[in-house]
Amino acid sequence: MKLVRKDFVKDAAGFVKLVPEEPEDLWHVYNLIAPNDHISAVTVRKVNRETSSGGNEAERVRLKLEVKVETVEYDNVAAVLRVRGKNMAENEHVRLGAYHTLEIDQQRPFVLTKSNWDSIAIDLLKEACDPAASADVAAVILQEGLANICLLGQSVTTTKARLETSIPRKRGAAIAGYDKALNKFFENVLQGVLRHVDFSIVKCLIIASPGFTKDQFYNYMMLEASRRELRNIIENKSKIVLAHSSSGYKHSLKEVLAEPAVMAQIKDTRAAKEVKVMQDFFSMLSQDSARAFYGPKHVEAAQERIAIQTLLITDELFRCADIPTRRRYVDLVESVKEMGGDVHVFSSMHPSGEQLGQLTGIAAILRFPLPDLEDMEL
Repeated sequence: MKLVRKDFVKDAAGFVKLVPEEPEDLWHVYNLIAPNDHISAVTVRKVNRETSSGGNEAERVRLKLEVKVETVEYDNVAAVLRVRGKNMAENEHVRLGAYHTLEIDQQRPFVLTKSNWDSIAIDLLKEACDPAASADVAAVILQEGLANICLLGQSVTTTKARLETSIPRKRGAAIAGYDKALNKFFENVLQGVLRHVDFSIVKCLIIASPGFTKDQFYNYMMLEASRRELRNIIENKSKIVLAHSSSGYKHSLKEVLAEPAVMAQIKDTRAAKEVKVMQDFFSMLSQDSARAFYGPKHVEAAQERIAIQTLLITDELFRCADIPTRRRYVDLVESVKEMGGDVHVFSSMHPSGEQLGQLTGIAAILRFPLPDLEDMEL
């Protein structure tokens, strides 16, 4: 994300001018924008003009609009953000108070104005403009006839390709057809890897499957790389890690990322840190349940006693349209930090964030046991 200009101080009004440069930037913008914020951008609107003959004709006109945000939609597939609200700056084509939907896209500048820049919004802005943020882990999750090629960015897991091929059963006379179909499937997956995995950015390529499919594909890929002199694959062989998964579906990423061999390879990425923190939470929950709690009321009760060592919270909770509810979570995060605790804001577009979302979106590991919390009716 390119920060063109900023003019704000913490807990006061102000604005920033931003230019999204890649799809993941739009996810950061989605988390930054809240209801009642103002967005100013160039847009295209269809207007009706009267012709010389007295009729009407529609014409598309480029104009700059400022809308007061009511709803925000993030389209991960099309990589576009749609912001709907009332027009706040009257012009000849759009009357004051009329509804309009602005589309925020890559390489299109816009201005975001907030009445209050709280600590979460400021942290999100810093993270969005961090040049180190990139899709630094790639994964091929496959089983015979099905493969998902995913990129794990700092905040978003994107499925770049889903490949399906009918593979005949490996029996009797059909075995010749089986081998041919499997090789064709592997070729399609290889082409997907070559198209979507940029090894100048990616630190690790994970290939995972049930059984031996991952090994078969890896052997096929390395043979073809040698035969066709695919230097991109050959020179980055050390970045490739094989792992077990229960299926070729995207949801298997959760278990794959938790494997020790994979963790060792991706240890410096955000995905790895989130997985590690979730593992620590579940370990504490099973070994000493009085030091691990989830749910807003239990977590807040723990913080009232200054007991939280590690707070786990999803970014989804900060997108709440109710300002007092958002303020409640912002205050909780600031309180934990002030008391020397660690705060991990999980992306709801990452496997670990989805897992935390199933546990109400908020959890905590405590410094000391609070057995009475387990019995509290909250």
